[in-house]
Amino acid sequence: MTPTRKRRLIAVALILLAVGVAAALTVTALSQNMTYLFSPTETLAGKAPPGASFKLGGVVLESSIKRDPNSLKVDFVVTDRFKQIPVEYTGILPDLFREGQSVIATGKMQGDRFLAREVLAKHDESYMPKEVADAIAKAKAAHAAETK
Repeated sequence: MTPTRKRRLIAVALILLAVGVAAALTVTALSQNMTYLFSPTETLAGKAPPGASFKLGGVVLESSIKRDPNSLKVDFVVTDRFKQIPVEYTGILPDLFREGQSVIATGKMQGDRFLAREVLAKHDESYMPKEVADAIAKAKAAHAAETK
């Protein structure tokens, strides 16, 4: 093998190694930043990662919204119509946030409460986010299996 070919082979090997390391670091970083959506039933069943951030999807339970008059703190309950989780959020809620509407809250569990750092509300009466609809369907199936 000539010295020129040897240098080229080493250069190509180093480039491939660098690309492999960059791809591995990218995949690792992206997987750590992913947040998965869980329904209240799945969360209370222990499927949500303990201590990690995740999305809680469901419907705001009727007559559950309680606002603190001295701050932006709001307490409400998210349900999938089978199980319920109290949610605490401090901040400005979306204009479409109200009782009986679908929401997705991002945050983490603290004891038996979900501390939300972001709350998203659905945008019209006929729309339900696919993730929330899927989570409610899974909860219905799990509830049906439990009652048999």
